[in-house]
Amino acid sequence: MKSIFVFALALTVCATGVWADERDDCNQSADPNRRIRGCTQVIERGEKETPKNRSLAYDNRGNAYYKMGEFGRAISDFSAAIALNPNDAIAHYNRGNAYDERAELDSAIADWDKAISINQNYAAAYGNRGIAYRKMGEFGRAIADYTKAIKINPNDADFYTNRGVAYGRKGNTDRAIADYTKAIAIDPKNAVAYTNRGAEYYRKGEVDRAIADYDEAIKRKPKHVIAYNNRSIAYQEKGEVDRAIADLRKALEINPSDQDAKEGLKRLGATP
Repeated sequence: MKSIFVFALALTVCATGVWADERDDCNQSADPNRRIRGCTQVIERGEKETPKNRSLAYDNRGNAYYKMGEFGRAISDFSAAIALNPNDAIAHYNRGNAYDERAELDSAIADWDKAISINQNYAAAYGNRGIAYRKMGEFGRAIADYTKAIKINPNDADFYTNRGVAYGRKGNTDRAIADYTKAIAIDPKNAVAYTNRGAEYYRKGEVDRAIADYDEAIKRKPKHVIAYNNRSIAYQEKGEVDRAIADLRKALEINPSDQDAKEGLKRLGATP
């Protein structure tokens, strides 16, 4: 689930302590149900509140619904926020995230387009739009968006990791490796970047370097099933069948329904 942004209400009316509590719940509560309750009370005040405050309350309530996985309700609230404040880049960004969770990529991209048109330095919107383009197989457009996001925020490891994936899908292994290496330099705990770089080394025939990266990924994320499966393939390439089987069994121990591990063991004539 993607990151979403929460607003602080600039409430100007606070007649009672109860109203202060409602405001605080809408603004700050980590409990989605409390946030929904507080924001609903703000919204129900109607025109006693400014359009901006009502818009922010809709957005905050939408964020709470989003966190609960109720994406339809989230979209409805983000839409209400946008109706009250059409030039709210964050509301468009948040609604785009909710559409993306429902696999409505065209609608998600349209919202991220709008967010970017309002705020041309919106790195997160470029990054998320890049992910959507990658899902659609439009790797060139994905790379362009990640590159823009990196220009705005060069210290975000995820942008490099995602661009590396797109380069890899285009068959540009060296650029993919360079991006994963940069992501690791920014965030040495990035297990995904190690796993993905290992896969690119494997494609280049550098099996030992691939295994070394999978080792690092597993150190950082001991239940990283993909790293175990990938390392098993690398061990098979080296003829180290026992190690390959051990990794597949470990993957199944972590996730008993993992099909890649099951099929790998079957190919090797081994039991789970």
